[in-house]
Amino acid sequence: MNYEEKALGPPAPLAMVERNDAAPVALVTGAARRIGRHLAEALAAEGWNIVVHHRSSPEDAAETLRRLEGIGGRHCIVQADLSDEAQTRDLFEQAVQQLGRVDAVINNASLFEYDNADTFSCEKLLEHMLPNLGAPLVLAQALHRHITQMRPGRTGVVLNLLDQKLGNPNPDFLSYTLSKSALKTATTLLAKALAPHVRVVGLSPGLTLPSHLQTEQEFEEAHRLAPLGQASTPADIARAAVFLLQSPAITGVDLIVDGGQHLIGMERDFSMMELEPARNPG
Repeated sequence: MNYEEKALGPPAPLAMVERNDAAPVALVTGAARRIGRHLAEALAAEGWNIVVHHRSSPEDAAETLRRLEGIGGRHCIVQADLSDEAQTRDLFEQAVQQLGRVDAVINNASLFEYDNADTFSCEKLLEHMLPNLGAPLVLAQALHRHITQMRPGRTGVVLNLLDQKLGNPNPDFLSYTLSKSALKTATTLLAKALAPHVRVVGLSPGLTLPSHLQTEQEFEEAHRLAPLGQASTPADIARAAVFLLQSPAITGVDLIVDGGQHLIGMERDFSMMELEPARNPG
């Protein structure tokens, strides 16, 4: 049993949700697996229809779709490479064509590859900036135009997945961190620019699922270092996302859901550090 299964327990049967074409639609990037799949399932259980985006995981996307259909509603799969602006714009158009509308964009997908000050290159930075910053901006722009031109009188919401790392900076994953830092700033700027038609909010998970650089044991030991004794679980992140989408008076914020990890000073990223954290003085 992996940590995710321990955190969530066995999947509980979900009642079929009755809805019609008036149900809101959420476009969830990277919904084929990991946190994206949990977000999609949580929203479906709340009555949302889901556009399942993936870049190169058709089998995982099909599994997510199967799970969503078990919950109920109308859902679809759309493939797109978010580092390509044309494909990103087409992703939104396909979502509208298949489900008739889009009410929310969940910018969950991101590139997460290691570099530091010694290995940094402009090419590596650009690789992260396009899907992690450029695509969320394009999709926010598309949602705003869709709401104002096609659905006057309605409102939409953009949810950007950020990272507790932004409140606890360290030089590991330099390009990734810079891209997420820029997305956090964009969250504030877009919240001002797209109001009153579209709200824009951020959600910063802590160490939630093992990275490709961690063993199961390393992940669980790092997870317990959070001040609350446990960092965030997929269920925590999904619950917070639903809250933000259902809170019409909230915009321009970054909600940190990490068990307090951002309160601990770390010299290394959680996925690469020794078991004992290096704490900031004071």
